[in-house]
Amino acid sequence: MTDARHIPLSQDAALVVALVGTAIPFAHSQEDEAERWLRAMRLHGQVGSTLQALGVGEAPLMTGGEHDQAEGHETPPLGAGVLDNVTDRAAEFATARGAENVGTTDILFAVFDVYGKLFDRALYLRGTSREELVERLTASAAARR
Repeated sequence: MTDARHIPLSQDAALVVALVGTAIPFAHSQEDEAERWLRAMRLHGQVGSTLQALGVGEAPLMTGGEHDQAEGHETPPLGAGVLDNVTDRAAEFATARGAENVGTTDILFAVFDVYGKLFDRALYLRGTSREELVERLTASAAARR
């Protein structure tokens, strides 16, 4: 079995991590970070294809950030260290399933783990949910077998 610290990222997962790596320093809250992960993931790999099939677009269908910011409900950003945290967790997921590399689905589940309800909210603002996304990913994986 591959050591989780040394399992490589797939090309799509590497693109997601690189895009988020350039965006995270500009995030002003954890909510904003979660939003940046979603924007990057919707463009690449199996997760991106599934998000696009669900109609998840670039911009939220509704906004909530302005209200949250005015009410003082936003949480401080996790910062650049969150990239390592998400990548390490994704590698653990990939290793546990016996994969040769970390895919975008592993990144997604790591983001679910790190951001929890904040990422659920980002999905909701775009018209979908964690449950719907996971259901579609599962159906897609079963169809490929």
